Order: sequence, then C-alpha cells, then structure tokens
Amino acid sequence: MGLEAVMIVVDNSESSRNGDYTPTRFDAQADAVNIIFQNVVQGNPESSVGLMSMGGKGPEVLVTLTTDQGKILDGLHRTKKKIRGSAHLATGIQVAGLALKHRQNTSQRARIIVFVCSPIEEVEGDLVKLAKKMKKNNNNVDFVLFGDIDDENHQKLEAFNREVKGNSEGSNLVVFPPNGKLLSDQLISSSILLGEHASSSDGAGGGAGGDAAGGASSEDFPFGIDPSIDPELALALRMSMEEEKLRQEKRDREEAEAAKKASGLESVKEEEGESEPLLGKDGEPSGSKGDEKDSGSSKDDDKMDTS
Repeated sequence: MGLEAVMIVVDNSESSRNGDYTPTRFDAQADAVNIIFQNVVQGNPESSVGLMSMGGKGPEVLVTLTTDQGKILDGLHRTKKKIRGSAHLATGIQVAGLALKHRQNTSQRARIIVFVCSPIEEVEGDLVKLAKKMKKNNNNVDFVLFGDIDDENHQKLEAFNREVKGNSEGSNLVVFPPNGKLLSDQLISSSILLGEHASSSDGAGGGAGGDAAGGASSEDFPFGIDPSIDPELALALRMSMEEEKLRQEKRDREEAEAAKKASGLESVKEEEGESEPLLGKDGEPSGSKGDEKDSGSSKDDDKMDTS
C-alpha cells in the first residue's frame, strides 16, 4: 500500500447494539477496525491510523493519527461504553477531514473510512455538497454499509460516492448484509483493502445483490485464488507482494545512486603529477632526486661565482 493517513469513523449509535452481526454490530466494527489498522500499518510502516466515533451527542476524536494499535484498542473499548443516540454522518466526515488536514506528514494520502449501520438522517443534497468539498481537499472517503441496508441509505451513500470518486480511484462503497459471516472476514476481500485487485462488483456500486461480501474472483486476483474463500491468505499474499515491490524499488534507488556516484568519480580528471608514484625506484620520495640535482647545480653555480 501507499503512504496513508487513515481516519476510521465508527458508528456507535443505538443501532450498533443490534445482534444481527456476531456478536453485535459494534463488536463486528471493532474487529474490522483492527483488520484495517494492520493492513494500513503493515502495508507501509510510515502510514498512520486515527479513530473517531459519530454517535451520541456528536462526533468525537478518540485517537489521533498513530502507529500504536494499543491506542486504537483502548479507543474502541472506551467507545463501547458510549453507545447512544443517532449517528451524525456529515459532521463526522467533516471532523475527520479536519483531523487529516493537520497531519504532520503531508506526503501521506488522506483517507477516511466510515462504518454506517444506522439510518442516515442527512438529506442527499447536503451529502453531495460535502462530497464535493472532500474531493476538492483530496480526501478519499470509503463507506462500509452494513446493518440497516435500506434503499434510502444505499442511495444516499451512492450519491456521495459518485461525487467524491469522480473518474479517479481510491473511494469505495461496500455493502455487507447480514449473512452469518464475520464483518472483518468480508472486509478483507473487499475493495477497501484490496483496492484495484478487488472485483468491480463491490467498488463504487457496492450492490447488495450477488456475493454479499463483494469479494474478488480468482480471475481478478493476481495469485490465482479466490480471496472470498480464504480472505486471510489473500491479504497475506497481497501484503507480501507489496513488501517485495517496496524492496525492489529501494534496491533500484540504491543501484541508481551507486551508479551516479561512480560516474561522478570517473569524471574527475587527475591533476598533473597525481599519477606519479609516491616512491621512486630507490625507495626515495618522488621528486627528491630532481630536487637534489637542482640543489647540486646551484652549488656548482656558487662555486663558479666564488672562483
């Protein structure tokens, strides 16, 4: 994966208490958050992840951008005690955007991943305006829609996704209806983590029909396996491929730098006299005999003058 700063927004509204995902919607989110954290940080050690909640009285930044998974786990534990009210989707996305704007490493690609499992109260027009703002600020926004997957929720998120995505890649909408599978396992084989390697069926459209997990087929996945059957193996293979790619790029840079230094040394011309050996045939310093001859001739000249 590339260098990223990822802000994860979890849904801790009353709807997250529902048990249609094992063991509850919120616990399913927590497992999925850990999978995302591991994928981001292991994909690039300089990437970082933050955590937010958007339920209750309003959005709350639980953990600023970090590479410490312990802080993420602590933030999820504290949030589980604050499950209440409804979700504030638009405000949560805006706060996440502000948190990413003030990241220390501006070379990190800004990305927001939002879990939605409750009714969306915002109107579609306001969400489209927000999507334009996110796109202008170069923020990728991914949605994980699960739980209350009604047509209205789906339509609103699709409108947001179309606007923020445009013709570029990076923002995805995936839909996971209750089906007995773990949310984290389904997420591993989705476009949220697999990106361009995932099937287009769960990309911008994220339809709920067909394969609920929206997994990639073996034809789309470069290793000849079906990631929906063994998502953990698929993730491990993909991360191994990314690590090998980074190693090759590093090696190419080092070889290019070495070649550049070598060509620079060859271009330096030797100054006159530098090629002369330090010691003569008799083991004397170079030029010492010449100096003696010069001194001898000068002595002879002096003798002739005195005579």
